[in-house]
Amino acid sequence: MTPRDASDANDSRWSDLDRPPLNAAALRRALVREGGLWREIEVVARTGSTNTDLVARAADGTADEGAVLVAEEQRAGRGRLDRQWTAPARSGLFFSVLLRPAEVPVARWGWLPLLTGVAVATGLARAAGVDTALKWPNDLLVTVPGPAGAAGAERKAGGILAERAGADGVVIGIGINVTLREDELPVPAAGSLALAGAATTDRDTLLRAVLRSLEEWYGRWRRAGGDPVASGLQETYAAGCATLGRVVRAELPGDRSVTGEAVAVDGDGRLILATADGVREPVGAGDIVHLRPAGEE
Repeated sequence: MTPRDASDANDSRWSDLDRPPLNAAALRRALVREGGLWREIEVVARTGSTNTDLVARAADGTADEGAVLVAEEQRAGRGRLDRQWTAPARSGLFFSVLLRPAEVPVARWGWLPLLTGVAVATGLARAAGVDTALKWPNDLLVTVPGPAGAAGAERKAGGILAERAGADGVVIGIGINVTLREDELPVPAAGSLALAGAATTDRDTLLRAVLRSLEEWYGRWRRAGGDPVASGLQETYAAGCATLGRVVRAELPGDRSVTGEAVAVDGDGRLILATADGVREPVGAGDIVHLRPAGEE
């Protein structure tokens, strides 16, 4: 088979019967409506990064708030801290949305990735019946059952990346592993909805649920002027955050790290660590490593 033949075979809707393509027309019928947030939903076979593409479209004026760009396959997907995100074609949901929260002070836009995490977790719980949790700031965790009699393992099944798009926009990229099998996982700590026992892995159903949940939470937050308390966002995020109550290590910019118990998420969306010397240190950026539950020796 020539390289061209191989590419054509990969594009065929019948190349993997367990992973059918998304139905773009049905998604538009279900989600695009007068007065709603979602204005345009485009599904492409593959791209480097949906975030990169949508940021560029926002910059040249060819995309506006409510644009959704979905890729069946990403070849240069990016996570936080410029980590690569790769997965087989049609094995997950890889998409970006463009938001322009004009009513919200820019100082509160830092809540958007956390809001998206809440929306994704809520939508997936409703549609797939999977118990989800959030690792600060915006990783989606699921529990993958172990061998008979063994405790389940907490694994990352999704992530969120927010990028500014000009002076008045934010592009939020979302990646969710849906049908990845154990032998396809990029690292042992990764997981998928299928491995977590999801009631459904139909990606059309899951994408509709996530986008409806995101529209609901974004509207609530925007109507509250971005206030995380008035919108209920801060309380809901804290309730679903697996990081709180655990001893963690925060790996910070400048090769500095702080270890302590994660005790709160403050009004700016920062993680508050209580260190052994009695200091409460806010963490606004960095990598969080879960070490053990609080109080465990």
